[in-house]
Amino acid sequence: MVSARSGGQAKLLNFVGMISPSLIAKYNQPVPRYTSYPTVPFWKDSIDVARWKETFRSRFSTHNNKEGISLYIHLPFCEALCTYCGCNKKITTNHSVEEEYIQAIKKEWQMYRALMDSPPVLREIHLGGGTPSFFAPENLAALLQFIFQDSVIHPQHEFSFEGHPNNTTEGHLKTLYTLGFRRVSFGVQDNDPEVQRIINRIQPLQNVKRATDTARAVGYQSVNYDLIYGLPKQTLEGIQKTIREIIELRPDRIAFYSYAHVPWTSKGQRLFDESDLPSAELKLQLYLAGKELLTQAGYVDIGMDHFALTTDDLYIASQNGTLHRNFMGYTTQATEVMLGLGVSSISDTGNAFAQNKKLLSDYYEGIKQNQLPLQRGYFLSEEDEAFRAYILDVSCRGYVTFRQEDLSLLRQFTFPELELLAADGLLTWSENEMTVTATGKHFIRNICRAFDLHLLRNNELEKKNTFSKAI
Repeated sequence: MVSARSGGQAKLLNFVGMISPSLIAKYNQPVPRYTSYPTVPFWKDSIDVARWKETFRSRFSTHNNKEGISLYIHLPFCEALCTYCGCNKKITTNHSVEEEYIQAIKKEWQMYRALMDSPPVLREIHLGGGTPSFFAPENLAALLQFIFQDSVIHPQHEFSFEGHPNNTTEGHLKTLYTLGFRRVSFGVQDNDPEVQRIINRIQPLQNVKRATDTARAVGYQSVNYDLIYGLPKQTLEGIQKTIREIIELRPDRIAFYSYAHVPWTSKGQRLFDESDLPSAELKLQLYLAGKELLTQAGYVDIGMDHFALTTDDLYIASQNGTLHRNFMGYTTQATEVMLGLGVSSISDTGNAFAQNKKLLSDYYEGIKQNQLPLQRGYFLSEEDEAFRAYILDVSCRGYVTFRQEDLSLLRQFTFPELELLAADGLLTWSENEMTVTATGKHFIRNICRAFDLHLLRNNELEKKNTFSKAI
């Protein structure tokens, strides 16, 4: 551990020391991230398309006019490979690819539109990637206007997009603003030049400031930064410097993610030396040091590595119990139906998941054949739905109330796990309820695992490099 050079640093290092290295080592095990339940490795390798269509049709009919639907559009193109990235992306500098992809998304939307018995009420839209700002503003506008032409915009809608600070222009921001977008997320990751070099993401701090200032001048109400701890070559002093610089720009939200080292699925991660990665103990120190600085600056820990100012809607939702989590992350929009468009996108009807083809060529071929380009999925049982709700309560509220009808399964699988977690001070529990402690907030994934019946019944996947480590 580095020596303290000021009273502020000493306070940070004392804060870091509150969690013992032995506890860190114990829980630094491969665990799912729980963006879904059941988690993706337990999904079927194929999907009954007819059943999926009927499920989507039924759930849309039930929920569209109640709360509206969420829409995720995956825009996979990037001009350069960021070696840390585990997202589905296509590297190219040829922008002529935009038109073909936009046309494919339009056609996929039309196929789903045929399953809808009324105009869709769009409550939430998120443009993700890849790099959505790779696309020209006029192409993004053409796609969205095509979707909007036979849709209803919910009066409480939230539309957001991900932008690269280097190529998000005033044109992008103004065009999407006129279409109802009020939230933008910039991938910052780390300001340290050496870290940026090794992960191949060179973006000067002034570019982040320029993009942020422009967004606010245009009228965006919420600016989010994505930061990552655990990247190669990161140091405690470096992450503190990055956090202090970010605080000066005052984003409304910050996602301070753990780097997931999964080179067996993300080939770009094989391009740097694993010896450059921080140890598990240092990685947690990086997180806790960053968290302390954020907290001192007025950011509130929402959970699962997300922070927000008290003026932001995400904080307000966390306080009034309406926070929701889906494949787009934490959100204030609790919709039952989320439709994913584009290569590798995932749709969620609350009782079923469906994922599109991961290869761009396969996705295009499905669209060309006038078929939903689905690759795999999962239809939830009643048991799955119940335990999915528990996992959402852990991640969104830190509190769970147990249903009497689930007690037999809970006693068999979950309660023994909770007893072990409670012994380490991560939670308190009874046969009626469970509450995550302050220490437990750093181990949310491990606590969610206690409700993962699929994994507890068959934990072989934990031994096969299927999941990234928890810390």
